[in-house]
Amino acid sequence: MRAIGIDLGSKTVGISLSDASRIIASPIGTFEIEENNLNEALELVVDYIKKNNASTIVLGLPKNMDGSIGFQGEYCLEFKKMLEAETKLEVVLIDERLTTIIAHKTLKEAKMKNQKRKTKVDKLAASLILQAYLDK
Repeated sequence: MRAIGIDLGSKTVGISLSDASRIIASPIGTFEIEENNLNEALELVVDYIKKNNASTIVLGLPKNMDGSIGFQGEYCLEFKKMLEAETKLEVVLIDERLTTIIAHKTLKEAKMKNQKRKTKVDKLAASLILQAYLDK
């Protein structure tokens, strides 16, 4: 069974998916949502879980650099509760500090133009989050 990785933002959701053997995480897409609309994000993610028969959900948890949970972290924890209630699956939280910065740097090193990077960064961050889980 596959695992799905999620990078939840206030306006976008990055989604990645593992292969069936759970070795490699691949970016799927960056999807726009209405600002802070967790119900819209939930519908989107649940659809991908069902379509891909995912049995594990990995959600990036943004933490402050000192390890504390801020507003965005609380937002993700609320989404975790909603996902677990809707799917009846456990949601694994992975510390996502610096994943977006790494994704931006990777895309910049690939000589991708700034405008195109914006459309790809969240799905790459989701892939980094999922790969960190798969590598454990």
